[in-house]
Amino acid sequence: MVSQVGTVPVPAPLADGPDGLLITAPELLGWRHRMLGLGGDAAAFDWLLDLGGGLRWSQLQALWCHPEAVVRLHGSLEALEALWRRHLDSHEPLQYLVGRCPWRDLELPVAPGVLIPRQETELLVDLVLSLGPTGRPEVRWADLGTGSGCLAIALARIFPSSRGFAVEASPEALAQAIANLSRGDLQQHVTPLAGDWWQPLAPWWGELDLVVSNPPYIPSATLAALEPVVRDHEPRLALDGGPDGLTAIRSIVAGSLRGLAPGGLLLLEHHHDQSEAVGELLVAAGLERLGVHADLEGRARFASGWRPCVR
Repeated sequence: MVSQVGTVPVPAPLADGPDGLLITAPELLGWRHRMLGLGGDAAAFDWLLDLGGGLRWSQLQALWCHPEAVVRLHGSLEALEALWRRHLDSHEPLQYLVGRCPWRDLELPVAPGVLIPRQETELLVDLVLSLGPTGRPEVRWADLGTGSGCLAIALARIFPSSRGFAVEASPEALAQAIANLSRGDLQQHVTPLAGDWWQPLAPWWGELDLVVSNPPYIPSATLAALEPVVRDHEPRLALDGGPDGLTAIRSIVAGSLRGLAPGGLLLLEHHHDQSEAVGELLVAAGLERLGVHADLEGRARFASGWRPCVR
């Protein structure tokens, strides 16, 4: 079904079960206005309409100019309002309440105990595409601290003929990553491993052509200052980087020369003020051709380095 908005066609998503709701533009926009009157951020509410109600942002924008439009929502207004009120009352992340998170061209199931994938981390995939060994028929790669499995899924799609490893210390997160990999029928290309950083990869030390990681990097003392939606709900294991935020990064960098294959690439995400310190760690570890890479706001957020081809 397609609802006509003037001359602009607006797809009406199929109802998700018997609670799918046909609603006019004035009714929906009026209800949206009342919900925002309860508090919260308009962008967050529109995200809920998108992921929870099936109304894409472009569709919502079109409704302002075309009040004659009728669209179909997934579920009822009552159900969406209940999620919004719960988010406002308890600061639970909408991604947990809806049960999934958009990331690159994916919608990944997420749940409490699993770090919610961030938009900035998508840039690690772009760095793999620009710096990594994408032209080779077979690449052995690893994602350290895989969380939801977002990076592992992206790497498996970039290197479909290769073997990868998704390493995770949290049982809850590893279970979610395994489930997400199975949804994409990628489990035959990616081996999930339980444990800390390089340790589960010991049988493949010296053979890894590419290793990526978005480790915990927030200094312990600053965790209390985070927004409640993060501080009170996302897993501390995936956030707390120790006294200076570099505990996990030190472990990853220290093992890189042993774990990477000659000419292998290490890509790391870090805090926006850690670039210099991370660069010093990479130099001390013996990596070369070091790189500093910016996030979406132009801040140094990623580091890269290669193991020398000859030791």
